[in-house]
Amino acid sequence: MGIVILLFLLLFMGGWAVALAGLGYASSLLWQGRRQPWVRDHGTPLARLLLPTPAYLRFDRALAVTVLLADVWLVSGVVVLGADGIFTEEWMGYPGMMDPDGQGYQEGAVDLLRTTAWWSASAAILGRCWTTAVVQLTVLPLAALWVASFDIYYT
Repeated sequence: MGIVILLFLLLFMGGWAVALAGLGYASSLLWQGRRQPWVRDHGTPLARLLLPTPAYLRFDRALAVTVLLADVWLVSGVVVLGADGIFTEEWMGYPGMMDPDGQGYQEGAVDLLRTTAWWSASAAILGRCWTTAVVQLTVLPLAALWVASFDIYYT
């Protein structure tokens, strides 16, 4: 059992490393494209605002992959921290003893996921990163619904 926990912790920390590497890659794309136009020169003002240039689109896609990796890490952290004494799902194995301080954990975790989704999607929309905004508005709210559906000791 100790080997399984060690392996999971290494994968959990590896998730952080991969998300940070993705952020570094997105930042390098931003730096490489600094001399290229970020807004289209032709078309109506609405089209210039909504349709990004190829350099900006590459940055948006790299950022979308990065936030997807960070979202997976965040959701796995919520599940791992709740698996010991709070969540009682059969697929998680033995839940351990009931955590007396964990009554509001599920509600807090769902609020965290939803709040993260709305704030990060708002920042992506303000930055005209449409793909990143779509990823944030689909992955985290669905993960919040999934976490809210878990059986817990307190119900």
